[in-house]
Amino acid sequence: MAKISTKQAANDAFEKCFENHADLLMDVAKEQNVDVTDEPAMSKVGVEIGKNLMKQKCGSFMQLAMKMGKDDDVEDTGAQVTTGVFKRIDTKGFNYIVITDKAAAEKSFIWLRQFPGAEKFIDASPAKLAGEKLQITWKDMEVYLPQAKGYYTVKEIVSIDIL
Repeated sequence: MAKISTKQAANDAFEKCFENHADLLMDVAKEQNVDVTDEPAMSKVGVEIGKNLMKQKCGSFMQLAMKMGKDDDVEDTGAQVTTGVFKRIDTKGFNYIVITDKAAAEKSFIWLRQFPGAEKFIDASPAKLAGEKLQITWKDMEVYLPQAKGYYTVKEIVSIDIL
């Protein structure tokens, strides 16, 4: 899983998994009375398998699905992903979304621009979001901070998903 870093690589891994277990796929198709040459029907079988894996909370499938749904543009910009629990929104000229990671360390991310998922934070009260698990995609950005009279690297939010 660690070697899969692009949407294309995730799709390739997913297809390879189906190829490696074609016998099981044929059994499912037969069970559902689907002709394996009927592409739309087989696509529905694949969707059903995906739904079942999600219902079973298959961690590997969920990670792969997240990578399959990611924009490769995000990968090319050096974006990184951090998961944690929402703690608060700090307002210091700009909003900073603060989460805590597994080690209970606080991580702060600057909200400079519109990003996918921003609407969930615009009007929501921080108390309503408290305890929500977030996946934040971010990229490093060097900014000049007048109060500190120097350049510093901040983590700019690219997108946020509530898990």
